[in-house]
Amino acid sequence: MRRLVSLTVAVSLWSLILVSAVDASGTPILAGPWGSNQEGYGHYKPRKIYNGGDPTGIVEHIHWITWGHARAIGSGIAEWVGPHQDVAEGTLQSTRIVLFQLRSCNGRRAYDAIEWYFPQHGEHFNPRQYINACTGEYFPRH
Repeated sequence: MRRLVSLTVAVSLWSLILVSAVDASGTPILAGPWGSNQEGYGHYKPRKIYNGGDPTGIVEHIHWITWGHARAIGSGIAEWVGPHQDVAEGTLQSTRIVLFQLRSCNGRRAYDAIEWYFPQHGEHFNPRQYINACTGEYFPRH
């Protein structure tokens, strides 16, 4: 009986070590942060992402559909500002968020690119339009 308990404890500890090693080395995060007052950057599956500026730079209540693949895809709530409107006229609406460019940022495996858009307004994913989540640079450059 004593040997069985020892063996069970040893197997359990070994399983925990293996799971920890896999998670630590292979699970990507959202790159960053690159500035002050930011939220979600540098984290795994953040529920809120905030660029640290005006309200159009916030996505909240994020539900991740995929994570760990070439693209992490989620849905959330963000401020929609339509054509010829200013930020004060924006409304909170559902949005699609895509993280991509799975690389390395500051020595950590991370999604370096982030974009969100509003499909209900005819917008779609554009891999050439994004924020580099590691550096804060916007693409395309203006």
